[in-house]
Amino acid sequence: MDQTEGDNTFLNGMPDNHGAWGLYDVNMDSALNSFFEKADSLNNHIKSLKNKDIKLWDTVRTKLKIDWTYHSNSIEGSTLTRGETHFFLTEGLTVEGRPFKDFVDTKNHAAAIDWLQDIIHDQREISEGLIKEINALLLFGVDSTQAVNSFGQKIQKKATPGHYKTQPNHVLLPNGDIHHYVDPVHVQIQMQALVEWINTHGDKLHPLALASIFHYHLVRIHAFDDGNGRGARILMNLILMKKGYFPAVIKTEKKRTYLETLHKADQGNINPFIVFIASELIETLEMVLNDLL
Repeated sequence: MDQTEGDNTFLNGMPDNHGAWGLYDVNMDSALNSFFEKADSLNNHIKSLKNKDIKLWDTVRTKLKIDWTYHSNSIEGSTLTRGETHFFLTEGLTVEGRPFKDFVDTKNHAAAIDWLQDIIHDQREISEGLIKEINALLLFGVDSTQAVNSFGQKIQKKATPGHYKTQPNHVLLPNGDIHHYVDPVHVQIQMQALVEWINTHGDKLHPLALASIFHYHLVRIHAFDDGNGRGARILMNLILMKKGYFPAVIKTEKKRTYLETLHKADQGNINPFIVFIASELIETLEMVLNDLL
């Protein structure tokens, strides 16, 4: 969808971390539009090459699934290398010396990517139920998740795949501040509002803006005990794929910028985060195009 310079889109009905209903302003300026136009151009070029070599196309898709799985899990602390991820997903064999959970997370993430094709084929709308199903798939076979108790000690707590959190969660920021995510009592109403927003704004924003904004709010709410980051990236890319785009692979080397732009969005400026996601999509598309040519 084309955007005009200076066009402002307002996200009504997005509550803040304390449950109050607020207004989120996104300025769709010429800078954002230039990223969108470049992504559109690359995506259209790739589509024109899609049917020239079906075997190569399948190989490119497999490579992308491995890259996406490796980087998304690595961002969350997986110790598997890209090569080990490739070996496990293609040969089904684990590597000595790596935590078994890292292989479970890898298998689950790859399965979630495969499932997206069924979601798109069945034309399923994004719903709270679907978001919970994706979280349950990402945490399938995981018995416990790491948490921090009131004394700051790391503990293991029973995993609750597919269920909203019942205890508060937070993260320690690089500057020493503690960032608190949405309180459990407000999660359901905020998730409901977010789902209503995505299903009413689907044709009103460029897919990159739509996907980035949805991604940000999933992270902001942090609805689950675990799997929030991976789930946000899965759902962001589901939106892009529904609109005919390739998924954006957020690379582990960009983790610092990723977190910094999320923090800027927390402070009221989401544009840097949208630019970051657009840049990652463009890099992904350029990689795919290079492999196809």
